[in-house]
Amino acid sequence: MAKTDSTGSTWRYRWAHRQNVRRLSTYRGADTAWRRRDDELRRLRALAADFQGSAAAGTGLPLELAADEVVLWALPAAQLVEVRHTTVLPAPDLTVAAQTGPLRPRRPDGVRVTDAGMAVITSRRLVLLGGRGRRDWAYGRMTGLAHDPATPVTLIQVLDRRRTSGLLLPAKAASDFRFKLTLAFADAIEQRAAVLAQLDELIAEHAQLKPFRPAVATPGQARLSSFVPGGRRTLAVAAAIALLVPAALIESDPSDPTGGPEVAVAATPAPTPSVVPALIHPAAPAPARSTPPKPTKSPRPSPSTTRDPRCGAPENPLGYDFCGGTRIRRPATEVCDWFDCVPQFWAGRGYLVQCRDGSVSLTGGRSNACVEHRGVRRTIWK
Repeated sequence: MAKTDSTGSTWRYRWAHRQNVRRLSTYRGADTAWRRRDDELRRLRALAADFQGSAAAGTGLPLELAADEVVLWALPAAQLVEVRHTTVLPAPDLTVAAQTGPLRPRRPDGVRVTDAGMAVITSRRLVLLGGRGRRDWAYGRMTGLAHDPATPVTLIQVLDRRRTSGLLLPAKAASDFRFKLTLAFADAIEQRAAVLAQLDELIAEHAQLKPFRPAVATPGQARLSSFVPGGRRTLAVAAAIALLVPAALIESDPSDPTGGPEVAVAATPAPTPSVVPALIHPAAPAPARSTPPKPTKSPRPSPSTTRDPRCGAPENPLGYDFCGGTRIRRPATEVCDWFDCVPQFWAGRGYLVQCRDGSVSLTGGRSNACVEHRGVRRTIWK
């Protein structure tokens, strides 16, 4: 009869419960991050489709608009910055780059603030209405544009100005400012459709990265190693110790293998020789006593502690990953302890692959691979 606790559940059920809690926690964290990025991409797509301004939006601004010019967006808190040294910026493009992290609210080295005021994006130019005057950057005369990835600074080069200048914006408004400036520039060169197509492609690529809900672990998938505190790692350490201890005993200094009789040393003191002048009877040198050399120990190679990234594969001691290498046609018997195997996993004939629902199958390379699990997603390598 299986050993049970006070609730009547066996250790296999406890193992399955822990596995399901861990899998669900990992899935929820990944799903939250995925949904956050998906909402941001769809918000940018809707903004790109509806982004337009009007001449009435410029009412009250000390700014004269051309006949076909409209105000698209205005930000009241902006600072004019100039670069102290000569620099060459990349040409303006329509790339919609994802923000990798929060921007630091400071200016980079070599950049000084010269004015402050309101930044205005129109259909023909970017304008700063500052306390010391007005600074314009016409889209048609831009030769360079760069957004600092770490700080909310955007630098611009134009044909009619030698010194590189730009804007330092509030960190929370920098992302929207950069995207709307890209849209305004795209409209100026009649390439709004290219930005929309790029956003559609980003949304489609992100949809392929949606995390799969993990399969439920069952008590039948538990192995005896799960009953040991620490699991396979404890067993691996115990096996390593069992191999290293005999080796250490063998390499240690052994006792005399000949088994010869020991030579007794007399307890009585040896007779003291008479003192004779050295010139008459020179003392003969005592014979050198040879001692057998001790065997030297060969150094043991230290195990490497570096591990290659798994490229998204679950943590496992089998060395299986999604990075590349050799296809796995004969997986280890404990593969289903670390991956979510499909039903009748061992009946498969092929190599190891991950299906699109997140489960693992042994039908890679066959026409019916993952046929009941939305098809093959990628190969598992070793």
